[in-house]
Amino acid sequence: MDNSGEDDRGADLRAPGLHEAVFAGASIGLALIAADGRTLRDVNPFLCRLLGYMPGSLAGAPVTNLLTDRTPVLAPGIRRWRRADGNGVDLRLTITPAPHDGRGDADLVAVVEPVDADELVRAEQNRDALVAAGLGEWRWEATSGQVSLSRRAGRILGYPAGRSARWSTMQTGFVSEDHERIHGIVAAALARREPWEFESRFTRGNDGMEVAVGVRGAPTYGADDTLTGMVGIVRNVTRRIEAQKLLREREQRLRVATSLASLGIFEWHLLDDAAVWENERMFEIFGRRAEEGGVGKGEFLNRFLHPEDRPHVRRAITKALREDGILKVSGRIRHFGTGAWRSIEMAGRFERDEPDRLPRRLIGVVADVTDRLQAQERQTLLIRELHHRVKNTLATVQAIVGSTARTASSIDNFYEAFVGRIKSLSHTHSVLTEDTWQTAKLHGLLVNELTPYIETEEDGSLESRVSLIGPVVDLPSDIAVPIGMAIHELTTNAAKYGALSTRQGRITVSWSIVPGGEAGILQFAWCESEGPPVSVPSRQGFGSRLLQRVLTTQVQAEVRSEYAPEGFRLSMLAPLPARNAALNPLV
Repeated sequence: MDNSGEDDRGADLRAPGLHEAVFAGASIGLALIAADGRTLRDVNPFLCRLLGYMPGSLAGAPVTNLLTDRTPVLAPGIRRWRRADGNGVDLRLTITPAPHDGRGDADLVAVVEPVDADELVRAEQNRDALVAAGLGEWRWEATSGQVSLSRRAGRILGYPAGRSARWSTMQTGFVSEDHERIHGIVAAALARREPWEFESRFTRGNDGMEVAVGVRGAPTYGADDTLTGMVGIVRNVTRRIEAQKLLREREQRLRVATSLASLGIFEWHLLDDAAVWENERMFEIFGRRAEEGGVGKGEFLNRFLHPEDRPHVRRAITKALREDGILKVSGRIRHFGTGAWRSIEMAGRFERDEPDRLPRRLIGVVADVTDRLQAQERQTLLIRELHHRVKNTLATVQAIVGSTARTASSIDNFYEAFVGRIKSLSHTHSVLTEDTWQTAKLHGLLVNELTPYIETEEDGSLESRVSLIGPVVDLPSDIAVPIGMAIHELTTNAAKYGALSTRQGRITVSWSIVPGGEAGILQFAWCESEGPPVSVPSRQGFGSRLLQRVLTTQVQAEVRSEYAPEGFRLSMLAPLPARNAALNPLV
């Protein structure tokens, strides 16, 4: 065998034209490639170590064995190499012709460098802008299902930069309830050959922390128009999502507070005179359906607001626009559903984009204060009524003192008569005060006066010597006091001189309501029987004067008294005044 031939071939394999020391000691990957690009003639130690092989072991190796896609010809660009341990690594190749000695085709020299992760998935040239915006880049390869991440994307998702994992592995990081939604969004976009985007929660691959991410992507296609992969960006939107959540919670608390306070919330946009009614209470106040939407300023002033209130409401709006931006105004609106006039109070603030510019919108609240104003009116009326009653009561007491003193035969007699009449007056007022409608039942006044003089049955009713016959009648306060005093005088006289002064005496009281007047006419009859013989009194006492004068003047009643021997009788026709509903505090 000619050893000289082996020496020549060995010289070829040792990269002729390059200094051996430079080739072997270079701190960058170098490879000598056959002219057809299919065979590695020699690989320097640095590249061998990068690929996990022993130095010198790759000389003569076919290219197809070292590339993951089994490409038979080595070409410039980023290529996926297969390491000795079977894993892949992305390397960039820069290929130039080697010095040629004129014999045959020239070999090729390849400079092989590790690929920067950002370079691997570069989708835009302006990388600084992406980083500043908190965006990370990613790439998905259709043939391998591999996902490549930039450094920023790797930090967001918790995976190493570069070729991190297959999509089948990485997609498990998204919450399971979003899988179907995400698949639907991407599939629909691919069918339209359009970009897509979605937001979801994602469990980071390195620490298991859950973050919210926004993902955008677009498909890439090969020369034959088939899908080769997708490229896109990913962003950590956790802070924004949390801020939106907090904002929604604050809005919810505000809605709850305004609902409990029965406040309607609205927003009025000045430029297009459009209003947004934010809660159900606004529609309830105006009597509109939610599907009808809110009303602008023009419709509010011309259709809903009371004509008498329009000038001062317009002035209030103009003042708020020109001055401090705070609007406080009240008025009456016609309820759209019932047609009734309701009183409202409105408060809001005009918002400006800049201090010197016109306001852009008004945000405010509306309260229906109809019930409150009516309650205030009732309170005022009740106070006036109270003053009137106190005045009348004092006048009645004064009359009782004077008349009792003139007819009393002794101090004891004066005291007994005076105290009885004051107690009767007090009881009638107590009944009126306790009743919500400020009325007193006629039956109750009679029972209260008659019970102390006779026995009662086991069921609490009066014994058979007293008969009370008539319907339930509520006496308004205007006539309850004088009629109560009259019943007291009739009872007192019967106990002293009439039917109640003996065990055999009987009293029958009957009443009814007959048509007439504002609320009917009370027809009242007091009949005594089986008592001592009755005769016309020689002089008129206080009781008689009260029956005639008080009932006639204060009640406008027609009173007739009969002193028949078989028993005293009194009949009365008293017009009932109309009940004043405003005095009812529950209305």
